Amino acid sequence: MTENRILSGMRPSGKLHLGNYFGALKNWVHLQNEYECMYMVADIHALTTLAGSEQVSTISNDTHEMVLDWLAAGLNPDKCVLFVQSQVPEHLILSSLLSMSTPLGWLLRVPTFKERVRQLGEDEEHLPYGLVGYPVLQTADVIIYKANKVPVGIDQVPHIEISREIVRRFNRLYGDTFPEPQPLLTESPMIYGTDGQSKMSKSLDNHIELASSEEQTREKVLSMVTDPQRIRLSEPGRPEVCNVFSLQKIFNPNKIENIHELCTSAGIGCVADKQDLADGINSFYKEFRERRSKLEENPNAIKEILEAGAQRARKIAQVTIEEVYEKLGLA
Repeated sequence: MTENRILSGMRPSGKLHLGNYFGALKNWVHLQNEYECMYMVADIHALTTLAGSEQVSTISNDTHEMVLDWLAAGLNPDKCVLFVQSQVPEHLILSSLLSMSTPLGWLLRVPTFKERVRQLGEDEEHLPYGLVGYPVLQTADVIIYKANKVPVGIDQVPHIEISREIVRRFNRLYGDTFPEPQPLLTESPMIYGTDGQSKMSKSLDNHIELASSEEQTREKVLSMVTDPQRIRLSEPGRPEVCNVFSLQKIFNPNKIENIHELCTSAGIGCVADKQDLADGINSFYKEFRERRSKLEENPNAIKEILEAGAQRARKIAQVTIEEVYEKLGLA
């Protein structure tokens, strides 16, 4: 077991948005200075919700765009391992072997599985096996590196618990092999989308991309829903129900008391408030966008970083597979 090793990943979704940054990426940058971190582009996981050649044709470009954001945000290949899941085939081997001892009932009761069934509107008979077996592959992703910590928010702890159950069962059947992964709880603010109702998401088209131009950012911010009860400039606003105000706390923290006072006394209108927020977001990501623009000048560098990362990851993964084969009598 490597006590200070962390594994985390993101599906290749292309350019990241504010919710991705504050929900995971910001913490990743911090953690690389404290732990041995392995960050994965989860392209195989993406196949559980992508179907057909047209949908999967975007994976390669989406990976490139996402890793550009990783690097521009501060992830350093000298401090962490960056790799693509499918370039380390041992993930699939271990997932298949773990599935031999994982009860189906465990997978069917996972809350996220039930939620995805509801979202897809499919009956269970027509769901792909990969969606049902998602927690097994997710477990393999972590324990193949014998990582013992996974950075998650409090709402994701059930994901880790099913992995712990899978590991306990394997260790009981075949001998102590894997550490039980522990959740490394990270605090992150809930970032709502421009609609003010739902969590920021590309699928809902309520997102603001980190790499947006200043003009694109301003356009998105100006479209944001504010206090629905405030119709006229002369009416006082209610900051506590306004998503613009919640983002002001992040991007203009030094102004927040003044903004609150002006809003509640009808001293500032929603448009002016949004303009101020747009300025704050653009200032916050100015250096990020400059770094990203420079990285874009050398697209081959991204490929080389991911290939080097996959090589480092495979060296660890291959040792684990050899051990597992021996435990299962396959060596």
